[in-house]
Amino acid sequence: MSGILKELFVDPYHRLKWGFIPVKRIVEDLPEDYDSDNNLSFTNDQDEYSGHETQVHDLKTHETNSGTDINETNSFSNEKDQGILETTKESQENITNLTHRNVKNNNSTVPVEYEYRDEADRKWWKFFDEQEYRINKEERSHNKWYSWFKEGTSYEEKKLVLKLDVLLAFYSCMAYWIKYLDTVNVNNAYVSHMKEDLNFKGDDLVHVQVMYTVGNIIFQIPFLFYLNKIPLNYVLPVLDLCWSLLTVGAAYVNSVPHLKAIRFFIGAFEAPSYLAYQYLFGSFYKHDEMVRRSAFYYLGQYIGILSAGGIQSAVFSSLDGVNGLAGWRWNFIIDAIISVVVGIIGFYSLPGDPYNCYSIFLTDDEIRLARRRLKENQTGKSDFNKNVFDLQLWKSIFSDWKIYILSLWNIFCWNDSNVSSGAYLLWLKSLQRYSIPKVNKLSMITPGLGIVYLMLTGILADKSHSRWFAIIFTQVFNIIGNSILAAWDVKEGAKWFGFMLQCFGWAMAPVLYSWQNDICRKDSQTRAITLVTMNILAQSSTAWISVLVWKTEEAPRYLKGFTFTACSAFCLSLWTFVVLYFYKRDERNSAKENGIIVYNSKLGEERPIVEELENNNVEDATSLSEQEKFSD
Repeated sequence: MSGILKELFVDPYHRLKWGFIPVKRIVEDLPEDYDSDNNLSFTNDQDEYSGHETQVHDLKTHETNSGTDINETNSFSNEKDQGILETTKESQENITNLTHRNVKNNNSTVPVEYEYRDEADRKWWKFFDEQEYRINKEERSHNKWYSWFKEGTSYEEKKLVLKLDVLLAFYSCMAYWIKYLDTVNVNNAYVSHMKEDLNFKGDDLVHVQVMYTVGNIIFQIPFLFYLNKIPLNYVLPVLDLCWSLLTVGAAYVNSVPHLKAIRFFIGAFEAPSYLAYQYLFGSFYKHDEMVRRSAFYYLGQYIGILSAGGIQSAVFSSLDGVNGLAGWRWNFIIDAIISVVVGIIGFYSLPGDPYNCYSIFLTDDEIRLARRRLKENQTGKSDFNKNVFDLQLWKSIFSDWKIYILSLWNIFCWNDSNVSSGAYLLWLKSLQRYSIPKVNKLSMITPGLGIVYLMLTGILADKSHSRWFAIIFTQVFNIIGNSILAAWDVKEGAKWFGFMLQCFGWAMAPVLYSWQNDICRKDSQTRAITLVTMNILAQSSTAWISVLVWKTEEAPRYLKGFTFTACSAFCLSLWTFVVLYFYKRDERNSAKENGIIVYNSKLGEERPIVEELENNNVEDATSLSEQEKFSD
């Protein structure tokens, strides 16, 4: 117990500068020639080693107050004795389709098992096997749907992932909860007498929402260049505190134009949050871990909608008129106080990324393990020193399919939900049978159901290794719900059913963004630029589309809005198969990096022999080394 307390409280405190400031951890990777009892042979300065799925056990280091020095290294388990480092002659004879080799990738040598595949009789339905060229049969067998971790995951790796789940995934959920609470509280305030107090007219509500969106879009542009080049563990909490102060300002507005200005700057300070957390997920988690964590992050969105109604209901009932302030004004103040607390926690929770780590809770060995996981996933590291205006980089990005195909895909994503329109709330109020507190309480139903949809979708995507299916699954229900609402002249029970399905539209968003992280994983700059670009374009589309199809004066029957949303969901579903095609094409071209050798005997191609593979690996490694030298 004392060891756990030391790791969770004593060591983190010693890593703080002046007792309260997290600083960048200088963690050296184990040296190239490191060896312990001849059990491990490291191949480079990134702490990778040759061998078959070698695991490090009981590596103990003594850290200084800043956690940067390694003074002693203790024993590793004798993995040769366990049969891990060496494949016996007998086992080699039993393996007919697998060949153990080391593949040079991301400046590291990663142990790979080659699986040979003759595509002469490949069935047409294999197109829908998303991970066909990404993971081999051996790796698939370790993925159990009922297990949170992949079978065979070491204790050290489980411990690291659980820490990341708390420090990054759980905190991001809190941060997104606050972000969305400060986003949707305008809708709750609108139906809680803000409309009358500020004299809203016509489409003023949708225009206030658009001002937030415009500020958000404009201030995303700098992060197009610097998302992967700044310590996000500092930036995100500071911006959180800034928009908290502006939320307090929203409580004291006296006109609609004043509120529009406040909302513009709240949107500006919230601009990088969504992008930054998605980027950080891609910096720590593997491709079949990411969707569940991104889905957990999205829980904050649903909890924000859910709690916005609950908080507004409680505040209106207990604080309306206190100190001369209306209940909706107190709601903004309460939201701001919560935001400040969450922002301060972020300074100590957010870990940065594995190569620019500021975490006070991760040990040196866990930082090294996080780096090794990046290499195993073929994820490029973030480099704060790279030139952001490299012409060659921008040429390669705009000559590739990713930025175009993914951007259009994301435009469909941002327009496939009716939640942010406030249609459900306005419909409840139009029934004229519920009090204001009751309306706010009923608003909690749809996000509550959304939490269930979200977690189901995340688990389905990760554990089935089929992200496209998870997306289609959500959009079927989304289209049904919006079609019912577009028809409108149905029984009231059918309308309730349609609104209860509205959160299916957003349930696929963590799948889409996690897939984007995976598609662009090999280069951090490409990943960051593509992420920001597709988000700006998609969010920009909502700024003008919402004015056209979600006019407040048409509430609660948004014929154009519900119809457009259903069409967007349908287009999103179709475009997902386009993304799947290009994704699989790229993965097939680099299948060898994933341990899969593809050939087609019907086209006269012969199965490559081991010597040819070895020569190709050497050539690939040499070429990669020369490219890196040239880029440096």
